[in-house]
Amino acid sequence: MFSRDNWKEIFETIQKNKLRTFLSGFTVSLGILIFVVLFGMGNGLINTFNEFFGDDATNVLYVFPGKTTIPYKGYKSNRTIEFDNTDLADIEKNLAMFVQYTTPRITRSGLVKYKNESNNYTSRAVAPSHQFAENTIMMKGRFINNADIKNKTKYVVIGRLVEQDLFGSKNAIGEYLDIAGSAFMVIGVFQDEGGDNEERLIYMPYTTRQLIEKNTDKIDQFIVGFRPEIGYVGAMALDRSLDRFIREKKYISPDDQNGLFIRNVADQLKQNQQFARVLQIIVAFVAFGTIIAGIIGISNIMVFVVKERTKELGIRKALGATPKAVIESILLESVFITAISGFIGMIIGIGILSYLGDKLKDYFITNPFIDITLAISATVLLVLFGAIAGYIPAKRAAEIKPIVALRDE
Repeated sequence: MFSRDNWKEIFETIQKNKLRTFLSGFTVSLGILIFVVLFGMGNGLINTFNEFFGDDATNVLYVFPGKTTIPYKGYKSNRTIEFDNTDLADIEKNLAMFVQYTTPRITRSGLVKYKNESNNYTSRAVAPSHQFAENTIMMKGRFINNADIKNKTKYVVIGRLVEQDLFGSKNAIGEYLDIAGSAFMVIGVFQDEGGDNEERLIYMPYTTRQLIEKNTDKIDQFIVGFRPEIGYVGAMALDRSLDRFIREKKYISPDDQNGLFIRNVADQLKQNQQFARVLQIIVAFVAFGTIIAGIIGISNIMVFVVKERTKELGIRKALGATPKAVIESILLESVFITAISGFIGMIIGIGILSYLGDKLKDYFITNPFIDITLAISATVLLVLFGAIAGYIPAKRAAEIKPIVALRDE
């Protein structure tokens, strides 16, 4: 099969039939290229979902109060639900086997001043564990600690862009900010992969915010971080237990969808990943269809090739060529064209994915890629089917009697 004469014959045939060879190769290359690009786009979609959730911890539940719409246990509807410090203590006590930490969050916005510089920023009053929920990265200084909570200190941790806006190139640590008429000392500067909005936040102890607001114990919302080892099933069980516990404590009907809201990040991530995988399967199915189309195309071309060479094959058989030699000649040509074209298409497809990078981020596709092993496997599969596509008409040609082949017009 791999004799010098066979290869010489193949290259001579290709030279004589440039257009036919180009069309055959183009069909195969296009099929593999489309498969690689489409499958890579599916992976890029999954990357986007992972990145969207990557700037925050995924083992957390965000709990928001609502307004009741259903009377329950003697309480009227249209009640505004309020959370307070005791809710966190009760949750940590009653759901201890699930809960790793809790943190309140009190959000306020207003003018922040430093000397002659000022701007409007959002401040969040939180507990030390909030750093884990948001994956906050400290650049300078430290985050809020338990002593700050206990002593209700007027300390703040500011985002990288807050320091840049108000302090310029000056180090903000140890400087004082005027926040709504109160002076707060900067003890830390953080960065956050969530983007510019996250890096224009200011954190302070939640007890300090409560003290400023007439020593109240109210909180806007809270975050519950669960133990990672409980997994997805445990996270869903905690979601249900937490929902039931708060509803019982706050007298919210189990059927009242507006009284309480819980955002389960682990569940959202899983659902979005499943959605992305379904889309990827659909994309892969379409991409695989292009490979099938390529196989059909090469099969049709090989049928035409064999038909075109019928008289030539008849002469060869009349001169003593065996059916095996005829099959090998046609089969080798088919595999050679398919393999070269397939790998060219694969390399171009990988090159396109590499070039795209983050260019399609606005379309929810981030760093599209395809596993090299999968790309090579798809190409080898196409080559295999290309061989089959060439074998079937070659076998038929080999079975034609020389006298019949010589009469072919």
